[in-house]
Amino acid sequence: MSEPLTDCVRRFTASQLEVRGQWVHLSSAWLALREHSDYPIVVRDLLGESVAAAVLLASTLKFDGTLTLQMQGDGAVRLLVAQCSHDFRVRAVARFDAARVASAANNFAALKGSAQITVTLEAQHSDGRYQGIVPADGASLSQCLELYFANSEQLPTAVRLASNAGAVAGLLVQRMPAQGGTTDAAAVVSRELQADSAFAAARAAVAAVDADELLVRDAQALVPRFLPEQDIRLLPAATVSFECRCSPERVSSMLRSLGESEVRDVLAEQGSVTVTCEFCHRPYRFDAVDVSRIFVPAEADAQGSESLN
Repeated sequence: MSEPLTDCVRRFTASQLEVRGQWVHLSSAWLALREHSDYPIVVRDLLGESVAAAVLLASTLKFDGTLTLQMQGDGAVRLLVAQCSHDFRVRAVARFDAARVASAANNFAALKGSAQITVTLEAQHSDGRYQGIVPADGASLSQCLELYFANSEQLPTAVRLASNAGAVAGLLVQRMPAQGGTTDAAAVVSRELQADSAFAAARAAVAAVDADELLVRDAQALVPRFLPEQDIRLLPAATVSFECRCSPERVSSMLRSLGESEVRDVLAEQGSVTVTCEFCHRPYRFDAVDVSRIFVPAEADAQGSESLN
């Protein structure tokens, strides 16, 4: 079976060298994530880069839970959040000042202002939580992530991100610590020099990739260029999908917690109650019958309207 060309992430390694990387490409998942959102182009593209980055970060780890990449500051885009689970389910949201975004155009410094990058890893079945925080001092989100790895993980890393209306893509290549395996000092030095040289070449190649090319080329076409003359191993692709945590049941529970009186006041004033998910912006609409179903005991709930949408 051939590997998927999009909505997936793939790891790759250089045989016998401490160099590894990840490639990600999303199209359908990216469109689904934005189905109920209308972002300015520069915000949309920055959000797309953050989604690609979150998947790349998650793919470097072995964990059971959720990774959250957040950029927060005083710029035109005051908050950027992208989440990726261990099984590569993603969601993301941006908060911004529309007027300032318009004047900032595509200036990353103006979009982020004075900001910091926070990476949070939360375990699904325990209280385990890791958080790394670094200043967002790069000239792009890609550079900010390179600085994050250099400062928080002490791993030399090359990152390239791209995004447009139809797709997002990303590349990450890292120089890993030596794994040992030999006591021959000369052999160790030679191996380290080879790995350093391979990573330097990969970093230059990643930086030179055009964003438009990154958005249309698959892993098989791109990856061999980053580690020329190396035995490259491309691991099987893992599917990436969009999934928000919102649901009719969660929204119903939230309305129930507000109290019947308050919800019925809104219903009387507006004719229906609409709740919009703050993450994916999907609207959930409840009419009078829906509201009645929320506030009657389950055993007394008769069949009624299914107008929730």
